[in-house]
Amino acid sequence: MARGIIGNYTEFEKILGADFSPKNDVERFDAVKHYFAMGGVISLAPNANDWPTIRYPNKRQLQRKLDSLIEIKGKHDASLKEWRDTLKEAQRYHAVHNMKKLKEPLYWKHVFKSMTDNDYRLDTEKVKLPVHLVSDPKWRPLVKTFLSDFDYRKQLTETVETSIVYKDNPRVAQYADVLQQFRMDQSSRKITELEKKLGNLQQTENSLNVLLRWAPP
Repeated sequence: MARGIIGNYTEFEKILGADFSPKNDVERFDAVKHYFAMGGVISLAPNANDWPTIRYPNKRQLQRKLDSLIEIKGKHDASLKEWRDTLKEAQRYHAVHNMKKLKEPLYWKHVFKSMTDNDYRLDTEKVKLPVHLVSDPKWRPLVKTFLSDFDYRKQLTETVETSIVYKDNPRVAQYADVLQQFRMDQSSRKITELEKKLGNLQQTENSLNVLLRWAPP
């Protein structure tokens, strides 16, 4: 049996010969195949009674690779959790603020004024006032000013009705939806990427563990 460096799976199968079949040791053959696919090389030494011995890499070298991989995997796991939290937060954004608004005195002032001031109510409908976001610091000032400042209210209403910016989407808070959709799209993309990377890393970890049990000290 050759003692040189083996760099691909086809060569590995040829060197082992017919006495060793993937059917008889699927785990070991799969581990070697993946190890080659990730750019690894091995060197074998003959063994009269069993599988050939791995001369290279040895256990210490494989363990270093495994330790490094586990560290990388841990960082990817942490990132995946963060992106899943971001996605969940974006998906629940409007629902959460719809609940929070009920604890906001400003929201109830809006409700009362809508019931008692027809002109105000019509203006809120024209601009699609994002009163359900009153607990969000980014939108609270707009709602508060719209409620208390007549001139501001009329100017904003006119802008939404006449500006080309709002031609196709006459909602003053359209940016809130655009932002949450962006966050959902970005999060979903990152989650898919990280899940794929983690899947590959897990496969590599499994392969290294198999080789670790096979390799000499």
